[in-house]
Amino acid sequence: AVDLPGHGDSDCIGYVHNMELLAECCKSLLNHLSIRKAIVVGHSLGGMIGPLYALNYPKQTLSVSLLSTAAFRTEDDKSKVNAVLKSMHEKGIERILSTLTDRWFTDDFIEQNSIAVESRLQQVLDTNPEVFLEVFRIYAETEMSPWLNLITKPCLVLTGENDGGCSPRLNKLIAEELPNSELCILKEYKHSLLIEAPDQVAQQVHKFLLSKNLI
Repeated sequence: AVDLPGHGDSDCIGYVHNMELLAECCKSLLNHLSIRKAIVVGHSLGGMIGPLYALNYPKQTLSVSLLSTAAFRTEDDKSKVNAVLKSMHEKGIERILSTLTDRWFTDDFIEQNSIAVESRLQQVLDTNPEVFLEVFRIYAETEMSPWLNLITKPCLVLTGENDGGCSPRLNKLIAEELPNSELCILKEYKHSLLIEAPDQVAQQVHKFLLSKNLI
């Protein structure tokens, strides 16, 4: 399995300016590792890269899990995510970052796991700001709806019940557009599922892969 990058990841994608090149980077990595076929799991932006990888390289893809991602954004949805990007450019990432905490984590998790929350925020602050803003731009501008129906590989579509930016409404539309998909909504959770509910996410991915005889 290859976990594709989400927000704030390594500078290795710092000067890649579109989704096609991100998918090519993943293919180059798999070639370097001599992995001929992959079970692809991606979160957020990674949940957009994953299906594009499957579209471009179907023979090298076994399945795709799209975690906490977005497509079919309305004009209002687009306006909100672009407003966040604009604010980060104008005011700086650090000043806006605190407003994202409530979007990423549930209130209980923030209260009971302050170290994990602070670690995630610091991870973003430690990332080259040009890299983070470029990654966020790609996330904000990408629209998968024109080509999702071309992906025939088994797909798991999973998000949190209270994920505002990658909502159940959008993920339901994603699942309906994919010819071979399953939809899973994890109750109560928000965007940072891999930090707040890693065991539950892993359980759902494992269950999905078993049902497709991929493990």
